[in-house]
Amino acid sequence: MPLFTKLGKYNNTALLLLRIGIGAMMMMHGYPKLSGGVEKWEKLGGAMSAIGIKVLPTVWGFMAAITESIGGLFFLLGLFFRPTSFFLLFTMVVATAMHLKDGETIMDASHSIELAVVFLSMFIIGPGRYSVDRD
Repeated sequence: MPLFTKLGKYNNTALLLLRIGIGAMMMMHGYPKLSGGVEKWEKLGGAMSAIGIKVLPTVWGFMAAITESIGGLFFLLGLFFRPTSFFLLFTMVVATAMHLKDGETIMDASHSIELAVVFLSMFIIGPGRYSVDRD
């Protein structure tokens, strides 16, 4: 049996590695936003205007900061996995919309687009066996 055929039995390990890597990076991106305080949250929440929502930017910014930091931890652990993946996906969609609304190119938005694809895929796939949720 070829080596690559045998790798399929490690799907749950691969999902764990993906969750750890992406979750840790989201925590690193989110923590400065969370600890940045009200001014940072208001600026961050202003991105919601890219999808037509102009009210309560501070609240939206705080929610984005929580989603990236605490959501990154939940993603890593596989805890509340599908709701967490959904909120992270939504955050990346808003980030993408903000980049494009500001006249940036698709390449400028590529990081948030790539993460949106990851979070959508993980929402569908689930966390795998090695998670708190144990899908």
